[in-house]
Amino acid sequence: MYKKGTLILFITMLCFTLTSSKIYSQEETNSLTETIQKLMNGISISGQWYLGYQSGRKGGVTDNEFLLKRGYITFKKTFNKNLSARFTQDVSVDREGDGEGDIEIRLKYGFLKYEFENIGLLTSPQIDFGLVSRPWIDFEQSINPYRVQGSMFLERYGILSSADYGITFQSLFGGELDDEYKKEVNKNFPGKYGSLSFGIYNGGGYHAIEKNENKLLEGRLSIRPLPELLTGFQLTYIGALGKGNIESSPNHNLHSLFTSFETKLLTTTASIYKGRGFEDGRNIDTDGIAPINSGYSLFGNFNIPNLPFSLFARYDYFNSEISSREVISKRTIVGAAYNFLQGSKIIIDYDFIKKSNSLKPYDYIFEAAIEIRY
Repeated sequence: MYKKGTLILFITMLCFTLTSSKIYSQEETNSLTETIQKLMNGISISGQWYLGYQSGRKGGVTDNEFLLKRGYITFKKTFNKNLSARFTQDVSVDREGDGEGDIEIRLKYGFLKYEFENIGLLTSPQIDFGLVSRPWIDFEQSINPYRVQGSMFLERYGILSSADYGITFQSLFGGELDDEYKKEVNKNFPGKYGSLSFGIYNGGGYHAIEKNENKLLEGRLSIRPLPELLTGFQLTYIGALGKGNIESSPNHNLHSLFTSFETKLLTTTASIYKGRGFEDGRNIDTDGIAPINSGYSLFGNFNIPNLPFSLFARYDYFNSEISSREVISKRTIVGAAYNFLQGSKIIIDYDFIKKSNSLKPYDYIFEAAIEIRY
């Protein structure tokens, strides 16, 4: 009887313990869930990946490979209506360092953003501080959506970078365009009369450490002169003044004019550029003088009506005068794209590069690539 009573008591205590444990676990789980929800409140996560296959010749060397061209993972946190933060990880393949072939992750953006109330003609003015977006590349890539193919004109030739350590002020002009234009054509930088952006930066780009004590000033001014008649037409000036990012600090400046026209079916751009030096300070002569550079770029994109397909083309001309010797690069890009999932795309393109005064006068690349956005 004693043994039987002991057994019943043991079973009763075990059931009570398990039940209590279950209740406690559920309460603990609910508490943990609430804590996570509070931490995640105001946080958004997005990504952008460029994957591809290339066959051709690069730098005179035959190439045939599948590759990760680039990847970005972005975290944004909104604290209140004025203050927010952004962190973007840049994922790429190390092709030159000690870890050649390794996948590298580095910070591309890491900044606090403060948004002001409208000030007169300034609509949605804001200041970014930290590892920030510089004024030009984000704007150009909002019009030319083929970063998956390769970098934009001035970035490709080492004139400037998309991000850097510093501070940026930007604003729209005169309110925003209507929702139909933002939905059908372009939702980025939708100032009715244009936008501006300017700031001060280390000057070497987010991928370089500061090698001198100089800072670089960069600014962009975009005007939409006929917002009612030609909504998609903009005129833009880009300028920068600073030093190349090496200890001797050679001059580095640029002036560029850019025109763009956007509709639902057609986008065209044209830019001309003149300046001195490169952002990393390379190609200076024996007296430490930076080269004089000039060039232009043309781009067009046609969206086939009622189909998710586009045709695009681009031509870059770049001339650098180094010690009274001209080095000219001519680049032609043609391709087609299949668009899906609000910005994602599959492209097929041919990239042909011809260089003067070079032992390797031309390169060419056939490519199939995919851009995934989420």
